[in-house]
Amino acid sequence: MSLPALLLPLAAHPTDTAVLVDFDGSISAIVDDPAAARVLPAARDALAALIEVMATVAVVSGRPVGFLARAIDVPGLTLVGQYGLERMVDGNAVVDARAEPYLEAIAAAADDVERELPDLLVERKAGVAVTVHWRTNPERAQHAVEVADRIARRRGLTVYPTKMARELRPPVPADKGTAVEALLEGSRHACFAGDDRGDLDAFAALARLASSGRLDDAVRIAVGSAEAPPELVAQADLVVHGPAGLVSVLDELARAATRTPR
Repeated sequence: MSLPALLLPLAAHPTDTAVLVDFDGSISAIVDDPAAARVLPAARDALAALIEVMATVAVVSGRPVGFLARAIDVPGLTLVGQYGLERMVDGNAVVDARAEPYLEAIAAAADDVERELPDLLVERKAGVAVTVHWRTNPERAQHAVEVADRIARRRGLTVYPTKMARELRPPVPADKGTAVEALLEGSRHACFAGDDRGDLDAFAALARLASSGRLDDAVRIAVGSAEAPPELVAQADLVVHGPAGLVSVLDELARAATRTPR
């Protein structure tokens, strides 16, 4: 495939470019058990190739950074997890200090959710958040939402909706948008690729930075699927078909940047 025209400026200015991607549903397939998610081997190769030529290459995910490090295992890749509450620094997971006062509440909420929803998958996310999943029990969605919301209110936490899941997390103003803004400090060209509602914050950050003049080029890439939120697709500058489609674009971007004289 040829590189989409919107991405040509990024290939032409690799030393001023940041390439940011989501994990689940973007460089890995959606699976029933979150622990079973694996990065596409071709995605790992594309990210490694991009790291050789681009100023910044990062995965910005709702996953804990420890999981991302093990699942992707690409040296030089920047990892931001827990929707901006966690970052990998020198091989160590660093949690946003503002979240620390709520960690006991997160642990208690996880116990509550497991007790009230014993038939659903409850994911404890490195002590920073807890997510209840109903992908394998879709008929339980309404009850799971009601229980999660009630427990969040009781424990003083916020609720974050995602694909067939509900996450309870600290009430800290951090999301993929704030993470993207921090990662783009010093960059003039950027793209972000994602497939879920949480990626709307990253799209909004790119739009703000472009409109304010901080970015010369900002490309929002939606990874399309039957589950992709319509509003994400509507706001995208470029839509690709599934993780394989995104990997093809990333691979071609790396090839084009490698060919660009610098």
